[in-house]
This record gives sequence, C-alpha cells and structure tokens, in this order.
Amino acid sequence: MKKLFTPLILLLIVTCAAIKPAKAQDAGTDPGAYMNVISDAETGMNKSYMAYISASAHSSRKRKIEKMREQAIEAIQTCQNTINYNLGPFKGDNSLRQSSLSYVALCYKIFNDDYAHIVNMDDIAERSYDEMQAYLLLQQATNDTLQAAITRVNKAQETFAAKYNVTLTSDRTELSDKMKESNKLSEYRDKVYLIFYKCNWEDNQLTNAVNEKNVTKIEQTRSALGKYATEGLATLEPMLGYDGDNTLVESVKQALNFYKDEAQTQIPKVTDFFLKEENFEKLKTAMDSKSSDQRTQKDVDAYNAAVNDINAAVKTYNQTNNDLNNGRNDVNKNYDETEKAFTDTHTPYYKK
Repeated sequence: MKKLFTPLILLLIVTCAAIKPAKAQDAGTDPGAYMNVISDAETGMNKSYMAYISASAHSSRKRKIEKMREQAIEAIQTCQNTINYNLGPFKGDNSLRQSSLSYVALCYKIFNDDYAHIVNMDDIAERSYDEMQAYLLLQQATNDTLQAAITRVNKAQETFAAKYNVTLTSDRTELSDKMKESNKLSEYRDKVYLIFYKCNWEDNQLTNAVNEKNVTKIEQTRSALGKYATEGLATLEPMLGYDGDNTLVESVKQALNFYKDEAQTQIPKVTDFFLKEENFEKLKTAMDSKSSDQRTQKDVDAYNAAVNDINAAVKTYNQTNNDLNNGRNDVNKNYDETEKAFTDTHTPYYKK
C-alpha cells in the first residue's frame, strides 16, 4: 500500500475567543471596542479554518476541499489586513496589535508556505519509518509553537485589559470547542497510526526482500517486523478507545497480529523454499554436467528425491505467498476503511 497516513490538523487557535472584552462603540478611543476588532477578525479566520477541517474529514470531493483550503488562506489574509490596515496602535500602544499580527503571520506561514510538505506525504510514507516519525513530531512541534504564540496573545490581551481597565470574560464557544476536539482527535489518531505505519513499512521492505530472493535481507527484516509487531501490540493493549470507540485500535491490533504471524510462521516457509530451490539448482547443475553413463543409481535417486522435494516446496511457497498477499490486502483495506469511518465519526461538523 502506497499511502497510509492521517491528514495534518494544525491547531491554529484554541483560545482566541475565550477572552472576550465587553462591547463598546469607538475602537479608536474605547479599549474594549479595540480588542473586539482584533477578536472578531481572528474569529473569522478560525471559522474558515474549522470549516476546512470539517470538509477534509467528511467530504470526498477533492475540489471542494481544496476550495475550502483556499478560503481558509484568504480568511487568514483578511484577518491580517483588518488588523494591519484598519486598526492602528491604541493611543500609541502597539503591543496588542503587534502580538496579534505576529500570530496571524505565523498561521499564514504554516498553512500556506509549509503546505507543500503536507501534500508530499506520499514521498515521506515511502522513505522510512524514521522520516514519518520525524514528520509527525515536527507537526506536533508546530502545534506547540502555535500554542506558545497563543499564550503570548492571551498574555498581551490580559496586559492590555489591565492597563486600560477593561473587564474580560472567559466564554466557551462552539467554535473553540470544536477546534480543541479536532486537535485532540489528531493527536490520538497519529499515535495509533505511527504504530501501524512502523509495521506496515517494515512489511513493505520484507516484500521487496522476498521479491529479490535475498535470504539475508529477508531474515533481518522478518526479525525486525516480528519485534515491532510484538512491541506495538504491547503498546496498544492498555490504550483506551477514543470516547469509547475502540475501532481504530482494534483494526491496528488485527494488522499487527497478521504481521506477527507473517514474521514468525509464514516467512520461514518462504525462506525454506528459497534455500531448497538454491540447493536443487546446484544438484541439477551437477547432474547435467554428467553424461548418462557417468550417473550412478545413487545420483538418480538423489535427483528424483530432490525433484519431489522442490515440487512440494513450490506448492507450499505458492500457497503461503497467496495467503500473505490476501492477508496483507485485507488488513490494509480494513485499516483504511476503519480510519476513514473513525475520522468521519469523531471530527466535528462545522459550517460557517
């Protein structure tokens, strides 16, 4: 399977609207109104972003999803322009405005400039487990960077409000709750996926080694696959379902049990065939090198026994190979379908 990964979900803003100053009239003279201009602009950006996340999870229409992504980028730019051009420093104080502009610029960079790295995940998925793990760690580090920026924005809001005697209220909103839920889902799914991917990638390497008939490489990869499958099952065993939903974990358990059996039971049959095939070819070459009058009855009996042995080994090899291919297709299909249904079930629906 070429592509097995979860879509990137960045946490753009968690608490943008959680600190909301009281309404007022003139943003040029009233600090509460000034803060509302910034908060409203950021909320508009968040709505477009959450609509894109919802569409990515629930729609199979690629053009629609891409259009929603473009609209999310436009919303970031609109937010940036609103704060940058429609709002100057408040009575010479540029601290809150600059804090917000820095944050929105960071959102734009991550969502637009870095997007090429997201769409190239096919390449990452085919290179190595370490690169995929590094990618997901980078994604988490990006979220941590955004969260740190959010903290700075909130701190700037609090400082500004205290300086100008604005009463702040902390209100939960549907939008902020759904954005938090999306990020929580992404973290859970990535954790489970990485366990699956580690074995899935190793299985691909094992398949390549089998196709190459490289017995040394087969044994090395088989050993690694068995180890990773056993470790993965141990990690998954105590893992709780997501909001009581165990389907994703169970689908990975099913895959890892297949990989474990493949490594411990099935692949040794494949290796045994390759060794028997090699020995038979040597025996056949030696037999062909002798003329009929040079061949003894012992030579003929040994050759006939080897023919029977290799014919039986071919039958076992073909059946094993067929079983492995079918099993591999089954676990990959099951994971894909389960992950899609899991994401569709737990990603919040949101429309602007």
